[in-house]
Amino acid sequence: MSSTGSWKTQEVHSWDNPQKTTTKEVTFGRPFVAPPRPPLGFNALDLSRHANIRACANAENITKEGFTASLNTWADSILYSAGASWFELAPGYLEFQNGEFSTKDDHPWNKPQLKTSRRIYFARPFVTPPKVIVFLKQLDMDKNKGWRISTKVSDIDVNGFNIHIDTWADTILYSAVAGWIAYPSDRPHVFSCTASTGDVRHWTKPQLLNSKSIGFCGVQFWRTPSVFMAINYLDFSNQANLRIKVRAENVTPTGLTWHMESWGDSIFICGGVSILVVA
Repeated sequence: MSSTGSWKTQEVHSWDNPQKTTTKEVTFGRPFVAPPRPPLGFNALDLSRHANIRACANAENITKEGFTASLNTWADSILYSAGASWFELAPGYLEFQNGEFSTKDDHPWNKPQLKTSRRIYFARPFVTPPKVIVFLKQLDMDKNKGWRISTKVSDIDVNGFNIHIDTWADTILYSAVAGWIAYPSDRPHVFSCTASTGDVRHWTKPQLLNSKSIGFCGVQFWRTPSVFMAINYLDFSNQANLRIKVRAENVTPTGLTWHMESWGDSIFICGGVSILVVA
């Protein structure tokens, strides 16, 4: 069965020593027979408000034993810290499919638009409509407007789904990349959902610390499962740094507590995550 993992730039350098590129060599808990697929997405970001919000999470040089994880920014952006979660998909584990979509597949970065969507087709059709989660792994937003981005899916059927990467109000979204994972809806010992700060408070009442305990809706696990958790939505004021981290706590065979947090003077209007739980 597959597993999950996460890392953060603070494992390589302190937040007050920001760097354009931070990499780490990740070793799998046990080698695979062939290089696996490790889709990954952001679980933390801390970027200066004095330049555009630019960040990218990648997995490169994937082998049977591990891969090179990177968390990067570019141009004049200052990335104090970041984190990413990944999901290790064994190459023969064909029940799961994954991929990614970039707004630049639809239009160039210098022609930003509020809404972008694309029909995604599965490499192999499912027997029944699968479950699909989506999450952010790259973004580029203008520093002079509020930072708002949302990624979601719609119209899921056995052949594919529509993926959406949107913003709203005055936000200028130059580009973004979303990753996705699909699996059979009747697959045992797998649970997924989305969670939002809107589950615990209204967006007009921003606060730094947000959490909620959830159950796995009857999905049975025989031991404490692994959790993949990545950001799918955020809304921050540009009057302070963009700071967000998400995590799971109190994970048991029946549920977990999610946390979506900010700190300092950041104005955390709202946020959301995708959660995938596997045995």
